[in-house]
Parts: sequence; structure tokens; C-alpha cells
Amino acid sequence: MHRVVGERSIAGPSEADTARTLLAELIRARVFDDRALALQRRGWMSGYPPFRGQEASQVGAARAMAADDWLFPTYRANALQLARGVPATDLLRFRRGHPEFHSNHDLPVFPQAVPIATQLPHAVGVGMAADYRDADHAVLAYLGDGATSEGDFHEAMNVAGVFDAPVLFFCENNGWAISTPRERQTAAPSIAAKAEAYGFEGRQVDGNDPLAVRAVVADALDRVTSEGPLLVESLTYRQGPHTTSDDPDRYRDEPALPDWRTRDPIDRFAEFCLDEGVVDERFRDRAREGAERAVDRAVAAAEAVPAPDPSDVFEFAYGTLPPRLASQREAVRDRHGGE
Repeated sequence: MHRVVGERSIAGPSEADTARTLLAELIRARVFDDRALALQRRGWMSGYPPFRGQEASQVGAARAMAADDWLFPTYRANALQLARGVPATDLLRFRRGHPEFHSNHDLPVFPQAVPIATQLPHAVGVGMAADYRDADHAVLAYLGDGATSEGDFHEAMNVAGVFDAPVLFFCENNGWAISTPRERQTAAPSIAAKAEAYGFEGRQVDGNDPLAVRAVVADALDRVTSEGPLLVESLTYRQGPHTTSDDPDRYRDEPALPDWRTRDPIDRFAEFCLDEGVVDERFRDRAREGAERAVDRAVAAAEAVPAPDPSDVFEFAYGTLPPRLASQREAVRDRHGGE
């Protein structure tokens, strides 16, 4: 088990291009998150899980994935999905009650998992299928530190270890499982150490350093295709609430964590890129202006889609709807004007 902390120097034009791309993606993710939060506060959507402070972890992981690697996201993985190529309009429409993949994109991305850890056994199944078919793509299963207290986590880790499934469990440890700190989640020295119980390796990475995350995740994905599963614990910090219905001031004091983990990852990486001479003083402003225009277009496109029929919630669950649910569906339709 090891941890990568601190940015490295940038050597050569290729690494400089990578750093600029990462910084632009971090800024785009922050703009999206800020706008989504503001939209929720004015009733545009019912709820939203902010990810401010976790952008570097997610963007770095996304930029390490090969084109055909599968992503299994959760409700807080919007930055990862954006950097992976999922349209911002899809993420916004989903929050307004529409099907998640409204754009019908063909990216290897599973739907967001809102129940905690339920995506992990599915990810292992897809990894095992890839192994059986001799495919060379990997699976990245995203989870939070709170998910490691769920039975699905342990079952998925165990099966992955037994069957050498090419799955990377990417645990984003943001310090809190809603109001529960990590030290109340486990007596283990780290989440990465949990991998040892299932027969494979666990690693830690500075989740506020996108270059380090990209390097560690890229190496891990390469290894899982030939050597079996691996767990990466990305150490970052959740700057805001768990969701828009949460008040972190009720349970959170100033964090007893090092500066590298709690400092704003965009400020930190922008300063690094300036020091390395790969961006100028205006780069951040230009990237933000471009991201604002893109989010404006995404919001307008989401608003242009007619509101979903509330009775649709009863569809696609049963071949024949049971009488009790059929009567509930009719009541909903009556309430909403027979739509």
C-alpha cells in the first residue's frame, strides 16, 4: 500500500497539454457544480449532491480511463461523468426526473447508483464477463467511504478477489459518510488496507492532485486487466454538505486533516500550473468563461424538454401492474389532469 502526495514537475509538451486539459476540466466541473447547486436552491430540481473539493479526484480518474473501460458511478460522480464525456444536459435532466441517458450516448457508463454500494456487485459481474470473453477493457467502480460499511461492498470485493475480476474499486474518501467521520467507519488503519482481506492490493493517492490520481489510476487499470482487482483510496475532502438537505455545521468542526487534503484542489493545481509555466494568468478566467457558456446551453436544453409525466414512475416495473399499484397510478393521473 502506498500514497502519492504532491504534484510532480512537468516535463515536455505532452505533459503540459495534459496539465492544461486537467485544469480546464476541473474548472468546468466546479462551474457545473456551482450552477447545479444554485438551480436547486431556487427549486429547479428537488435535490442535489455537491462535490466541491473533490474535482481533482474525479477528473484525474476519468482521464486515466481507456475509451472502452466501463464506469460505474454514483450520485456524487458528476465530475467524473462529465470528464468521461457524459453530456451535462443528461446530468441536469436526470435531476429533473427524466431518463438518465436522454441523449442516447453510447459511452460505457452505467446509470448512477443512488442506493449506497449497490453498483459494486454489478461492476464485478461486468468485469467477470469481460474476463470470460477475453476482452481487455477494465471496470472502474466508483464509491464513497461510507459505502465500505455496506454488505454489497464486502460481497463485491470478495467475489472480485476469488474470480480475479478486472475491477478497480475507486473509493473517494472525502472524510464523511453524511455525518459519520472515517474513524467511525472502520477500525482498519485505512480503507485501502481493507483490500488485503480479499487477497488483492490496496493503494492510497492524494485525491487533490489530478496528476497523481491520473497516474495511479492509469497504472491500476492496466494492472487489473492482467492481475485481477485492486482498490484505490483517493484522499480528498468534501467542502460542502452531503446533499442540499444536509447541514454540515451540525456535525462538522474544522477538519483535523493536513493542508494538502483540505485545500481547494483547483486553487492548488492552478498555482502549480502557473509555477510550471504551462498556463498564463488568464487561462483560468478563459476556461471559466467557456464553461459558463457551456453550462448555460446545457441548462437551456434541459429546460426545453417537457416535464415528465408523474405516472411514468409506475411503468417498466412489472409486466402487468398489480391492482394496488394500478389504482395508485390512476389516482396520480387524476391529480395531474389525466396526463
